[in-house]
Amino acid sequence: MAQPKTRWDIFCTVVDNYGDIGVTWRLARQLAAEHALVVRLWVDDLRAFERICPELDIHLDAQWQQGVEVRHWPTEWPETDAADVVIAAFACQLPSAYMDAMAEREKPPLWMNLDYLSAEDWVVGCHGLPSVKYKSVQKIFFFPGFQAGTGGLLRESGLLDRRRRFQQDPESQRQFLQALGVVPAPGAQLISLFAYENAGLASWLDVLAADSTPTHLLVPEGRILGDVARWLGVESLAVGDFNVRQALTVQVLPFVRQDQYDQLLWCCDFNAVRGEDSFVRAQWAGRPMLWHIYQQDEDIHLDKLDAFLALYGKGLSTEAAEAMNGLWRAWSAGQPIGQHWLEARKYWPELQENAEAWCLEQALQADLATALVQFYRNWI
Repeated sequence: MAQPKTRWDIFCTVVDNYGDIGVTWRLARQLAAEHALVVRLWVDDLRAFERICPELDIHLDAQWQQGVEVRHWPTEWPETDAADVVIAAFACQLPSAYMDAMAEREKPPLWMNLDYLSAEDWVVGCHGLPSVKYKSVQKIFFFPGFQAGTGGLLRESGLLDRRRRFQQDPESQRQFLQALGVVPAPGAQLISLFAYENAGLASWLDVLAADSTPTHLLVPEGRILGDVARWLGVESLAVGDFNVRQALTVQVLPFVRQDQYDQLLWCCDFNAVRGEDSFVRAQWAGRPMLWHIYQQDEDIHLDKLDAFLALYGKGLSTEAAEAMNGLWRAWSAGQPIGQHWLEARKYWPELQENAEAWCLEQALQADLATALVQFYRNWI
């Protein structure tokens, strides 16, 4: 007789527009598709979710999307059974009635806090440790990460093979970009820009505009558009807007679904990304990148940034590492980065090789979804 499928509940409160839901939506789909699990994804903000899953009906409390039961997380919690595995994404607080339902189960569920991604050394020591306890139910810390002893990174089966085939197929890239209305000039470098507001942007755009190499800058809808508009001297920017300043072409793209964003990253020579979800996807693209880390009180995010740079740049020469580190640190501090960009360009082949080598190194670890499933199997 077949064993019943394990039921998983993932809870997501949308704090930073798309990062939280981006991670949990990828995870939920992978658990259902690759591990044959019954997955419910509880989300408090369906409007933000709709941006990355346009098929979503924001007026429904319950619906199925891509093999996942999507539930609206309401103010008034409905009576519902607790799942076998409960994931509180990014330390979100579960409804008290659901916590009671967990405690009432004959066998308590595995309750995990899926924490934020970090390269800091202490993560390895804390991964898998017990956290708080509610009645008979023990919460466990589960940390994604870049090193052995962590939960790894989200990576769907076959992702790097799909990326490699796409990057080796100029016609597929041309068709993808053309569908977005992007037709780069011959010889232009393609750069994607997805970032928070940043006072350091203007100096970078100045340098790109004055460069001898043409640049086509692709800017998906997002918080950086206001800074781009100010540099261009226009009141605002909208999807489809197209502006040329000397060697720099700026084009505003629509907010696209996750698989299309992956392909956008794969097309570009350089990707500026933000937060957590796009940060990980840029690493799988195997191209030089720039991370705008989410700002935290007392600048503790800069410790997180330095910890990642120490790992990511360990294969670089001293000079290339210093150039890259200077660029990343200035960007996350909101400082002018034009000169840092010019310095980093001196080591472009080395930065390209490092990006691909890092990608392949990270792919040697178990992916996050597989690590979660294995953790549950060990737990039972």
